[in-house]
Amino acid sequence: MAAITQLLQRIPAKVRLGVLALALAGAAFYGVRHFVQAGTATFQGYVEAEYVHVASPVAGALAELRVSRGQEVAAGAPLFVLEQDYERAALAVATSALKQAADRLANVQKGQRPTELTALSARLGQASTALRLAETEFKRRQKLYAERTISAEEMDRARADYDLKAQQVREMSANLSTAKLGGRTDEISAAQAEVEAAKGRVEQAAWTLAQKSQAAPAAALVFDTLYTQGEWVPAGKAVAVLLPPQNIKVRFFVPEEKVGALSVGQEAQVRFDGGPAGAAGTVPVRVSYISAQAEYTPPILYSSDNRAKLVFLVEARPAPEQAPLLHPGQPVDVRLTFGSAK
Repeated sequence: MAAITQLLQRIPAKVRLGVLALALAGAAFYGVRHFVQAGTATFQGYVEAEYVHVASPVAGALAELRVSRGQEVAAGAPLFVLEQDYERAALAVATSALKQAADRLANVQKGQRPTELTALSARLGQASTALRLAETEFKRRQKLYAERTISAEEMDRARADYDLKAQQVREMSANLSTAKLGGRTDEISAAQAEVEAAKGRVEQAAWTLAQKSQAAPAAALVFDTLYTQGEWVPAGKAVAVLLPPQNIKVRFFVPEEKVGALSVGQEAQVRFDGGPAGAAGTVPVRVSYISAQAEYTPPILYSSDNRAKLVFLVEARPAPEQAPLLHPGQPVDVRLTFGSAK
């Protein structure tokens, strides 16, 4: 130690100061580097959000806006309603067409009405009576013809009348059986297809009507409303912008030499200004995403150390119940704990 002291005394004062400064700087650098690698490190970042834009696929004038900016809404809460007159009328027309098709199918599936069947049955009875009379007359003529009392012409006339009455009975019997059967198979199939098509038109009209009113897909904060009552809203244009708490995240940038120590699911602490009672607040988060691509510098607005050359974007998400404490665009400090250096 005495030898080192004598050696330093031989060195000029200015040189001794320079050597001491370099030694202190090296010690400080080693200490900071060791602290970052083996202990905790703080990175600057900001809060970002993934917004949900709620729109209707059908155009129309805005009839009702049931929420306002800054309002908290529950899942399923109504957000807005577009005018529905045309869609209601279309649904009524489709419903009437379905009823008409169903009635037509029922008509072809069953036979004729009871009174019509009774009339056909009566005609069959008349034809049967006429047949019995013709049969009796024909048998009588056969005897007379055998006795050579009548001519062959009279005999032929009686036979023809008997055959005619028999054919009439068969015709009326077939008509009565057909009347009891109902429509043919192809007619029934066509009527059934018409009913199914009518059902599809009713479902389509009902869906279009339902799209004229939209509800919140999840519990969220109404971040903004983009139209006022009475304005025309084109199809697919958002009327309300929602911010569910689970869609809030923190983005920060980690140097290249430390990104390998991070893993998805790792816990961290986010510190922000303006917490309860005006003090700084802290929210626990978990790393949800680590970028696979390096960037040369983080956004200058949120960077206190522009000397970093390679940094990686990291995202972390708070628990939904604590997410409302953070606000999109808010600068924060992310405190991470790393394992010991090897």
